[in-house]
Amino acid sequence: MTDEDTAHVHRRAAGDAVERELSVLFRRARSLSLSLAARLHPDLDAAAYGLLVFIADGEPVRAAELAGRFGLDKSTVSRQLAQLESLELIERVADPTDGRARLVQLTGNGRQRLVAVRNERRQRFWQSFSGWETDDIRALADLLGKLNEDL
Repeated sequence: MTDEDTAHVHRRAAGDAVERELSVLFRRARSLSLSLAARLHPDLDAAAYGLLVFIADGEPVRAAELAGRFGLDKSTVSRQLAQLESLELIERVADPTDGRARLVQLTGNGRQRLVAVRNERRQRFWQSFSGWETDDIRALADLLGKLNEDL
């Protein structure tokens, strides 16, 4: 086997290891999202929780932007927004730049509940990172950012 072949085998093994670890991470993240969604509201779907977090970070926002950001069709986003609205976590408001368009934003209740749940989630992360060096945490954040950009 040539050096190039050996390098390829090692690169493939490293890629496979990343794929395995990401699969575990995604499963755990899904489980955590289900748990946090239930804490926010017992009837809240985990997928709708993800939309709620995005809305909170960039509100107000159009439904079409949510669909594009999450790679979902408009009907799926519409159903999830309807659930969030029925739970009184979001509200639809007029777009000040286009009176025909509607934006979604958190209600006061939605914001209050989300802040409490996100603080709990952050505490869990900080506990997980308690034994990590700051440089390792920064490196992980940088690499995850790079991965997100490439994906």
